[in-house]
Amino acid sequence: MKVRWLSREEVKSLLTMDDAIDAVEDAFLQHSLQNVQMPPKIYLDFLKYGGDLRAMPAYLEKQDIGGVKIVNVHPNNANKGLPTVMAVLIINDPSTGAPLAIMDATYLTDIRTGAGGGIAVKHLAKKNSEKVGMVGTGRQARTQLMAINQIIDVNEVKVTSKSKDDDEKFIEEMKTKVNSDYRICDLEETCKCDILVTTTPVKQPLIKSAWILEGTHINAIGADAKGKEELDPMILKNGKIVVDDMTQSIHSGEINVPLSKGILETKDIYGELGNVIEGKIPGRINNSEITIFDSTGLAIHDIATGFLVYTKAVNNNVGTILSLF
Repeated sequence: MKVRWLSREEVKSLLTMDDAIDAVEDAFLQHSLQNVQMPPKIYLDFLKYGGDLRAMPAYLEKQDIGGVKIVNVHPNNANKGLPTVMAVLIINDPSTGAPLAIMDATYLTDIRTGAGGGIAVKHLAKKNSEKVGMVGTGRQARTQLMAINQIIDVNEVKVTSKSKDDDEKFIEEMKTKVNSDYRICDLEETCKCDILVTTTPVKQPLIKSAWILEGTHINAIGADAKGKEELDPMILKNGKIVVDDMTQSIHSGEINVPLSKGILETKDIYGELGNVIEGKIPGRINNSEITIFDSTGLAIHDIATGFLVYTKAVNNNVGTILSLF
């Protein structure tokens, strides 16, 4: 039994944002067409360490690709010199169940999550959008901005986080990837934009409804587990909520806390992004509505992107071939 092992650097060498956007958008479409199997994430809570471990299996039936990602989220890892999020992806052969590849999926997770945000901007933001506000300046923020820049011409980026040093490092790095004007702002000023991206792990809302301008699109990325929320629930109540997956978002997305408190009802959720891509429902219909993309991260995106990496690795003879037995 031979398996291809791919390191993080090898995955980086094979995966572009353009490729990820194409793979993730098609996975959204297949999800809407009900051509996928994707059970909800399974969580193990490591309460005494303030972290969790998640298993994310999926099978894309049309493409005939399947596998599982195992990923942790430990916010305190920064104090230990470790990434907050680390992941491993296994790609399996559906015909036999045999593993084809095992790869680092930490970078892949960042890229495919960013791609999802870019696709949401494509279908939900105003066509003349050019100003982006970034609340949070970690790895997810970087790939969100990279993907958005593939969809629109970004001419201004407002940045805020809990650390000015982190803001400055973010700007220094991103200037080499996204050519734009950058400013460090306070939280309220950062929200005055066309596209707002929130990538924080908070459990109390940071973003007030009064700060959000008419016509803003919001990528709500940070809430990916039960109890997390970044937005004033009134933003959700008064906006058009588009989720990546209904079941998963109700459990662990931005909408999970307002739903549990009765502030929102499931009827307040407009639909899934895949439904918009398929054309079942329209996306943005005017320049005044506030749209919100509730992103929880889908296993189908990991599998679709990971299989793309695997295929490129085979074609370019990249990776290490290991014997399992």
